Amino acid sequence: MLKRFALLGAAGYIAPRHLQAIKDSENTLVAACDPNDSVGILDRYFSDVQFFKEFERFDRHVEKLRRKGAPINYVSICSPNYLHDAHIRFAMRVGADAICEKPLVLNPWNLDALAELEQEFGKRINTILQLRVHPVLIKLRQQVWKEKREKKRNVILTYITSRGDWYLVSWKGQLDRSGGLATNIGIHFFDLLIWLFGPVQYSEVHVNEPRKTGGYLELLGATVQWLLSIDRQDLPLTALEQKKTTFRSLAIDGKEIEFSEGFTNLHTQVYEEILAGRGFGIEDVRPSITLAHDIRVAAPKGIRSNSHPLLQREAS
Repeated sequence: MLKRFALLGAAGYIAPRHLQAIKDSENTLVAACDPNDSVGILDRYFSDVQFFKEFERFDRHVEKLRRKGAPINYVSICSPNYLHDAHIRFAMRVGADAICEKPLVLNPWNLDALAELEQEFGKRINTILQLRVHPVLIKLRQQVWKEKREKKRNVILTYITSRGDWYLVSWKGQLDRSGGLATNIGIHFFDLLIWLFGPVQYSEVHVNEPRKTGGYLELLGATVQWLLSIDRQDLPLTALEQKKTTFRSLAIDGKEIEFSEGFTNLHTQVYEEILAGRGFGIEDVRPSITLAHDIRVAAPKGIRSNSHPLLQREAS
């Protein structure tokens, strides 16, 4: 049966993936909201969407639909990180399930309150963990958990994505609004690492700057040297020569895992799982949100022997 969607954050970077997923799953978007009115992209997917710049008017419209017997079934949340908690609460209040981008919330204790709301309203809070449905990574996880090893794997995670000065001026550069690099950018990869190798046993933060953060993790099945950066100067020479602005690497015991391809429809796959009642929920994201929070508040220990190789190279 056709499901009715509303969307918050329609002008944001990630919104088109949600619009595509709603369309691909043969459902409809009936209302959207964003303080920025550069939302012409809506026409590419749906021809009859009620758009609001003010959340209050959007709220009133959705509530009116509910009272008229035409309620919203799902609220897709693509708004800035610090608004996720409030927008999930809105979805619960209007009788809809929530589909929220990462990070679900900024602090792990916020998850407990949301779990209570799920029980109170009988609705489901879903999030987007698209790397968990990537076919290459599913196969890798099956292989990792199938192998019996006495020694932990050695993992090096590198993610460098060039961002200009605008990044630090925007909400993404404000710690209380984005959660910093570990939450805004790293949450994808921390969830992936925990999903692949098991729970966190130990964590150190070696560098924690506005443009760069890195450290060392011990998981149940792996040790991890990790680096996240938005500084173009951290890009390796090979990336610069190819005029690439992003470098992503996951190396396990010296072997590079290639998963650059296959990202085109991952949001649609996650939506299909949600619609089938198999979405990723609060307990799925709790370990990575807890880790990202702990990294955010940790005192950096400085570069040491178990730091990421690029950090060690800078220090030498």
